[in-house]
Amino acid sequence: MANRQKTVYICSDCGSETPNWAGKCPACGAWNTLEELRIEKGGSARSGGTVRTARPRRLEELDDSEEIRFSTGISEFDRVLGGGAVVGSLILVGGAPGIGKSTLLLQMCAIAGRSKRILYVSGEESERQLKLRANRLGVQGGEIYVLAETDLSTILASADSLKPDIVIIDSIQTVSDADISSAPGSITQVRECTMRIMRLCKEKNLTVFVVGHINKEGSIAGPKILEHMVDCVLYFEGERSTSFRILRAAKNRFGSTNEIGVFEMVDNGLVCVENPSEMLLSGRPENCPGTCVACVIEGTRPILAEVQALVTPAAYNAARRSNGVDYNRAAMLLAVLEKRGGLSVAGCDSYINVIGGLTLEEPAADLATALAVASSFLDRPLGADLAAIGEIGLSGELRSVSALNQRLSEISRLGFKRCVVPAHGREEMGSFTGLTLIPVRNISEAIAAVLARQ
Repeated sequence: MANRQKTVYICSDCGSETPNWAGKCPACGAWNTLEELRIEKGGSARSGGTVRTARPRRLEELDDSEEIRFSTGISEFDRVLGGGAVVGSLILVGGAPGIGKSTLLLQMCAIAGRSKRILYVSGEESERQLKLRANRLGVQGGEIYVLAETDLSTILASADSLKPDIVIIDSIQTVSDADISSAPGSITQVRECTMRIMRLCKEKNLTVFVVGHINKEGSIAGPKILEHMVDCVLYFEGERSTSFRILRAAKNRFGSTNEIGVFEMVDNGLVCVENPSEMLLSGRPENCPGTCVACVIEGTRPILAEVQALVTPAAYNAARRSNGVDYNRAAMLLAVLEKRGGLSVAGCDSYINVIGGLTLEEPAADLATALAVASSFLDRPLGADLAAIGEIGLSGELRSVSALNQRLSEISRLGFKRCVVPAHGREEMGSFTGLTLIPVRNISEAIAAVLARQ
């Protein structure tokens, strides 16, 4: 007797299940996110009630040797992965259309294909289109096999017969299972296809890179459970109008999620930017009000970024715009400048921007942001040789930050002559050749120290 089917509805945001459809998810409160999933009674959407058995093993019997890694041949890619890709891991690479996801993976094939067998599955491009793009990127030679296919069974059969070391699937939203009636890219298809790919990855000890599209909110399209299933989630970020790209890890079971990789898109592909600070500071205007340099830590790497601010009298309601700085954080800094710094910025339009598409989430950039706003409001330049480090509290006090000596070393290396730092912990700071430290206790002292009229 054929198994009967039941219908459940899954939220694409939180992954929760509910037996009935509703306009609003009862778990997370998101609207219009419930999608239908048909499940065979007694099994999953794919299992048909088949039960797999496995013998439990004691914890002491398990292999505790260190994971085996291999280099992708791209230094910035290896940095974000934690020192290279782990054999037997499933890696999800997401990003906006045209940002360079496929380019990055195809360039990896050019180097890794010299020593490893690679199967590149393209669900969006034909074999001829992929070959033309490979010629443009200079990808030649090596054991690189191309399969233009979207049927999951055919992909798994090809991987089983070819026995590659690396499998690249571009993209997961185009792959479909013929046994599932829903359309490619739906919650059911993405979840079940990823589950079978993960099973292949773990059983055959393959390294699998999966490309994922993102939705208008900037998260991976499809069910939220997709990010829980994979070992590593990478986001490729950047403005399509600019040439610089940032690769960031949102999840990594084998490394840090704080590392970033910086690339530049040129005519023949992506080029690693070994020194992001110099890139982010290139073209910086001299003796211009409203600009200050901050130093943040991304993983183990100190990065200098330019914060720009524009403060003008408001004709109507005061506007606050921030790009690269959290909006609520920027509003708080403006309030502190109004209350503790003595600057009447409440009646002004304030615009804050971080050059290069970098997002400053660390509080260590507070002081540089506040000084850039103050410089624009007073229309007095801070000077091209000045940097600032420090977290600002609600009472206007300056708090010390971690890895201060490492930040100061990077500031000194790039030729800055002055740096505003919190006075607290001054005895722990080292001495740096050619760099004068300006210790301050609060935002008023900082403004007076660097923006006082000469």
